[in-house]
Amino acid sequence: MNDFVLDARLQRDCLHLADFPLCRLLMMDDARFPWFLLVPRIPGARDAIDLDTEDYRRLWEESADLCRAIRIAFTPHKLNVAALGNQVAQLHVHHIARYQGDDAWPAPVWGYGEAQACGETVAKQRSSELLDALPGRLRP
Repeated sequence: MNDFVLDARLQRDCLHLADFPLCRLLMMDDARFPWFLLVPRIPGARDAIDLDTEDYRRLWEESADLCRAIRIAFTPHKLNVAALGNQVAQLHVHHIARYQGDDAWPAPVWGYGEAQACGETVAKQRSSELLDALPGRLRP
């Protein structure tokens, strides 16, 4: 994983929170939604099927851990999990806490309005709540 480079758009739009054994954990800098991403630190991976069997299993285990933590930290009405990759080819999986009545409900959040930067207070609060709910497999 030494050759891993995060896509420039993900670097611009997200805040780095921590690393799972396989994935980098990011938070989208958008105050409208608790929105997190997992990016496997595997150079050249564009789709989940590009991972070997062990890393494929690990990606979905880490995703499940993140989903549980989002439920604990944010108690969403619905949890949206998706890997689209239409604008950023690098494999990344979105995990978004959704609420009835949020800015985009019931439509998908992608392309809905303009992102509103979290600001330092919201970013710290959200990241702290999420990291407190996650199992101890992370490193800052």
